[in-house]
Amino acid sequence: MTRVAAIDCGTNSIRLLIADVDLDTTDPHTGSITDVVRVMTVVRLGEGVDETGEFSAEALERTFAAVDGYAELIHRHRAETVRFVATSASRDVANREVFEKGITQRLQQVVPSFTGPEVIRGSEEAGLSFAGAASVLDWDPDRKILVVDLGGGSTEFVLGTSAGAQHAISTDMGCVRFTERHMRSDPPVETECSMASFETLSFLEDVAQVIPLHKTEAVVGVAGTVTTVTAHGLGLEDYDAEMIHGAELSLDTIHQSVDNLVNTTRSQRAAMPFMHPGRVDVIGAGALIWGTILDYLNKVTEGRITSAVASEHDILDGIALSAAAGGQA
Repeated sequence: MTRVAAIDCGTNSIRLLIADVDLDTTDPHTGSITDVVRVMTVVRLGEGVDETGEFSAEALERTFAAVDGYAELIHRHRAETVRFVATSASRDVANREVFEKGITQRLQQVVPSFTGPEVIRGSEEAGLSFAGAASVLDWDPDRKILVVDLGGGSTEFVLGTSAGAQHAISTDMGCVRFTERHMRSDPPVETECSMASFETLSFLEDVAQVIPLHKTEAVVGVAGTVTTVTAHGLGLEDYDAEMIHGAELSLDTIHQSVDNLVNTTRSQRAAMPFMHPGRVDVIGAGALIWGTILDYLNKVTEGRITSAVASEHDILDGIALSAAAGGQA
């Protein structure tokens, strides 16, 4: 049993998982994860990156403040190993060195062996997401599962079985990126939604060239957009991770939630009891992407995909497993 700290720094949020990991002796990439601390902070690190190509001073300040708090938790709970993974927004920015230096300084104070954040490729991000989802869902060993990790700046698609990922690709579409690119009205007008849907379909055609999406037998969606749409579909009065995790909704129910989230005003979304304040501005674009993905899968599988499962366990759990297996000191 190893106590690890896993940090996932995305375009919209940064998340910390401190957990006790008991690795499978036959497969070092799988095992049981017992949460000690699981927390999420919306920092909007990728705000404006699509336009400027660099992190703003304000976004860095918000992110560093969150990491200061995480460092205290890591010290308090005595994690032996830390792995910090940065994804979409961090890959191509001009001032990435400032980000990396700030993170390293803060975490080395509590774990001296920490060597710095890792800005991973989309393919590795996809594999970690699949490992996280696979660690908690009970699947038929041969069933073809598509895991979709819909983030702020990118969306990963991974097809595989319980034995592991077989095909993976990362795309440059996400709820923050598409909000900044397309959603300018409140609520968005039809032409804005059409442009977002059209671009999503264009990405999906590219995905289908790499992944045999037509072989998909079940779909698992992870990350905040999917879980928020699921909370809406379940009619929750508050955000309840235990109710959301493993919930399977029909495409009809999901589309009703997507339509509502896209077509309500910002103030109406903010008043929804399950809505995280940091998702209010971007959930419309994210929901539209999710609905379009599911429609496409229903079409290419000739109607076989009629529902989707939400998972609260995702790349963060994959990072924890990899940290315990020696992914980062």
